[in-house]
Amino acid sequence: MKLLLGSLILLPLLSSAGTLKIDQTKSRIQVDAKATGHEFTGTLSTFDAKVTGDDTALTPTSVNLTWKFSDLKTEDDKRDKEMIKWLGGGGSEGSFTFTKTWTDKGKTYAMGNLKIHGISKAISFPYTSRKEGNWMTIDGTASLDYEDFGLPLIRSMAVMTVNPKLTVRFHLTGEVN
Repeated sequence: MKLLLGSLILLPLLSSAGTLKIDQTKSRIQVDAKATGHEFTGTLSTFDAKVTGDDTALTPTSVNLTWKFSDLKTEDDKRDKEMIKWLGGGGSEGSFTFTKTWTDKGKTYAMGNLKIHGISKAISFPYTSRKEGNWMTIDGTASLDYEDFGLPLIRSMAVMTVNPKLTVRFHLTGEVN
């Protein structure tokens, strides 16, 4: 009995804390948008992600993600330039800082503060994580409304509108150290 109790007390100490070194060549962050008559996707070509957590339980303890909107490319140079103007200029940056995680009805969720256009809002979204050897992959999808961040509705030529509801998809792959 003492051995069992001693083992249970030591179990939390045996969990493995790790830092995830993101491989940007195997990772992607994309934003899906719908506009009048068409849809488009922006892909973040460069970002900085710092992720730590329990790599045995696959739960994060810290996630800090930062990016420059000038690195968000939609495969349309004119649209990309207009997006930067809409965001307030070439130095526009965004960030996400993790605050907590939980499981509900078999799904795992994360919550954090998303900062865009100088405004920070709490968002939550489902995600999955898996580990193979020293490699870990985290996938998820978050929905947001760009008007919640003080950004005006995008209209062009009085007929084309970009829906303010956006979908952010992420696939982060990296090695656990």
